Amino acid sequence: MKIAPSILSANFAELKKDVSTVEQAGAEYLHIDIMDGHFVENLTFGANVVQALRPYSKLVFDCHLMVDRPEDYISELATAGADVIGAHIEATPHIHRVLSQIKAAGVKAEVVINPGTPISMITEVLPLVDQVLVMTVDPGFGGQAFLPETLKKVEELAQYKRDTGAQFEIEVDGGINDETIKQAAKAGATVAVAGSYVFGDEPAKKVALLKAAVADQ
Repeated sequence: MKIAPSILSANFAELKKDVSTVEQAGAEYLHIDIMDGHFVENLTFGANVVQALRPYSKLVFDCHLMVDRPEDYISELATAGADVIGAHIEATPHIHRVLSQIKAAGVKAEVVINPGTPISMITEVLPLVDQVLVMTVDPGFGGQAFLPETLKKVEELAQYKRDTGAQFEIEVDGGINDETIKQAAKAGATVAVAGSYVFGDEPAKKVALLKAAVADQ
């Protein structure tokens, strides 16, 4: 299980320091939530933050677009140093085109689904993606409680991988802590986003606890 601390819950005044802390603690990804105030109510980071952090970290920069018109963000994020770009199926009627544009930009492509969206909505693009992000809370704000019913979708994706030999990562995002990460790992998740749990207090310790929690899975 790869750990992906979300900087949505980091100290914005000490962002470089917080990123360094979780990287040194053994995190593999850095989850960067990009919100436009339209697809979700919150407004957060853009490509400028990705570009500013890129020289200081070797983590996989996992950029989660919670925006209308995700296609408008791809080129700038790729140039800024994104490694993965995720687009919501709910944000565009042209998800195949968007994912193809991400891959054409030389970046790994991720499709994202909300808690109320079934796997059947993304089946046709699964052969195209490098990662699927299953939202385990409703998107837009940190600190929400994990929705256990979303694990059925993780299980379904894991079965799809077994049946087809697909190699995409299965990422979960929302309400992840040292208990819920065990449930996600058991269901078949391979990447776990954790924001408020990690950055709420002692980030290095929390990354270690997450990794220990799934060490035997």
